[in-house]
Amino acid sequence: WIDMGAPDPRVGKAARPQGKIDFVEARKFWSLKHPKATAVPQVQNTAWPASDIDRFILARQEREKVHPVADADRVTLIRRVTFDLIGLPPTPAEVDAFVADKSPSAFATVVDRLLASPQFGEKWGRHWLDVVRYAESTGKGRNVPYRYAWRYRDYVIDALNADKPYDQFIMEQLAGDLLPAKNNAERDRLTVATGFLAVGSKSIAEKKVEQFQADLVDDQIDVTSRAFMGFTVACARCHDHKFDPIPTTDYYALAGIFQSTETMAGVAPGKKSALDDHLLLLKGNEGPRWNQEQLKAQQQREADVARLEQQIEELKRERRQANRKPGARRGKGRGPQTVVNPFVKKDFQAEIKKRQDQIEELEAAATPPGNLAMGVREGAPGNANVLVRGEVKDKGPEVPRGVLTVLKTPQGSRIDPSHSGRLELARWIASKDNPLTARVLVNRVWEHLFGRGLVDTVDNFGALGTEPTHPELLDTLAVRFTGQQHWSLKQLIRSIVLSRVYQLSSQHDAANYAVDPADEFLWRMERRRLEAEEIRDAMLFASGELQLERPIGSPVMDLGNGQLGGGKGAAELRKAGDVRSVYLPYVRGRVPEILQIFDAADPDLIVGKRDVTIVPTQALLLMNNPFVLQQSQAIAKRVLDSAEREPAARIELAFRLVLGRSPSASEQAAVAKYLQEYRAAASGGKQASPQMAAWMSTCQTLLESGEFRYLY
Repeated sequence: WIDMGAPDPRVGKAARPQGKIDFVEARKFWSLKHPKATAVPQVQNTAWPASDIDRFILARQEREKVHPVADADRVTLIRRVTFDLIGLPPTPAEVDAFVADKSPSAFATVVDRLLASPQFGEKWGRHWLDVVRYAESTGKGRNVPYRYAWRYRDYVIDALNADKPYDQFIMEQLAGDLLPAKNNAERDRLTVATGFLAVGSKSIAEKKVEQFQADLVDDQIDVTSRAFMGFTVACARCHDHKFDPIPTTDYYALAGIFQSTETMAGVAPGKKSALDDHLLLLKGNEGPRWNQEQLKAQQQREADVARLEQQIEELKRERRQANRKPGARRGKGRGPQTVVNPFVKKDFQAEIKKRQDQIEELEAAATPPGNLAMGVREGAPGNANVLVRGEVKDKGPEVPRGVLTVLKTPQGSRIDPSHSGRLELARWIASKDNPLTARVLVNRVWEHLFGRGLVDTVDNFGALGTEPTHPELLDTLAVRFTGQQHWSLKQLIRSIVLSRVYQLSSQHDAANYAVDPADEFLWRMERRRLEAEEIRDAMLFASGELQLERPIGSPVMDLGNGQLGGGKGAAELRKAGDVRSVYLPYVRGRVPEILQIFDAADPDLIVGKRDVTIVPTQALLLMNNPFVLQQSQAIAKRVLDSAEREPAARIELAFRLVLGRSPSASEQAAVAKYLQEYRAAASGGKQASPQMAAWMSTCQTLLESGEFRYLY
């Protein structure tokens, strides 16, 4: 039945005969057709739209018999857009300025200021780091640090702040080492960009080099195809894709490209420590450098390792000689028979193990910081063989290096046999002729701004993904993105947030809800919980303790090269400091607690859309976590140290710092009563300052509120 193609017995026909993909028919699938801009639709309510985006949305709403709700008030709107663009709340002064600005361009002025902020790259860079499975360690069974992964993180943030055209952003991450550079600084930047291919999880406990390489290539194919094109090509590793037009030969055409690439991630199969000599040496002078004392110590370590390795080889040679009897008989049809000599007194294995342990200890020690980076470089060019059922020992026919057959274009069809093919692959993905690339990016942006993409399955534009709710709008935005917006992420974001549909309130409407309970037609703005990093950063921002200056490097750089245990290294990683959350050490298996509990991306996975859970541990963390208590105390101190002396003015300040708005009259009265009762109860007790204790409790209550954690 399987050999027949698993036909449905009720129909009697196989879904697809083995090995026969109809590429002509496959190209008719919506995501594989070239996007085309559609004429902007006419609407009945001509007064409502503020942009062409609104006309597309309103036309669908009018067909479906729903109507947009009222616009969001200005305080709500500036809080929403500030979090969406820079991941931080607006200051009270910024809120007041926007509320007071009655000009038609008031909101555009706010948007332009936020897009120009250096915090923009930190917010949107974190989105990209989710997609490319960024982390600072190998993960899996033998978790060793990536001490220089932070360079790729900083590259992403800087690229987004500079509004690097997205097609160039793609090119640099896939083939930056193959692009021309004007100077050493640019060459280093392009080298660091290729960290995209190096920062994935790796099973270095795997001693078989060929298996390790096959798994590494699989990770690179998976992240490249899903991050840029929303296509699950890695599903074709063992067999033709079950649902999408991707034969196994296409997988191995891509595998040949990555097999012809040398990945320098600072690790090697079978090793128990990170290795500096498996990293790329940068040419410039940026970043920490070795001093003479550190350099001398490292040279001594390397000499000691070489000496011990030589001793091991000598011991192995001596063991072979001692265990071989003179004139050993030959077995039938076999070579000389080796017999263990029972008279040998020396325990060679113990001596060898002793030296191997010494080598591991030397290699696990922290090496001085260097001008090093993770990334890739050209290897020996060659094609890959199909691995039957994905087994490295079961090789099938060789497949020429290339791209997906269903999307083959001139950019990806001609691969220089003397090169890996990464440059051609990058050009093919970054081409306007690729129907997936721009659509996928536009949809990712929409999802971050509305909580749901026009295509809900942001990482899967294949047959198992969902179809777009507004296909004409998606295609028009994609065409404009590659055309008049010149692949500019900032221009794309600006065009979306200036639409009226983005500025709607989140109020409920019973009639609309009866027709469209999931809000697919965007008749209101859905309430959205802040992301984990935003929750933490907003606490620090409210307390006045957030350090906006970017730290140099990462705490991971100061760890040893050995496996991450629970000792001093773990303690170092827990010293979070007051930097933005994007700069916290992001180690596989050790994501900071507050981020993990509030659904930060799992760095073992490609995450285009994070889960949003509501679980008891979140409430418990807000009630008991030392970090939350510290920020509550700092906010309370900020309120008490302010020039405001009247209780009502202090309550007003606390609300504005934490929630971004003024309290209502009933809230004022309730908080004033709570403060009075708390002070009275704390007087004569163990509290050193009943006033501070009362305000700390009040500020913590505000941080625990749903309103603090949600955008409306």
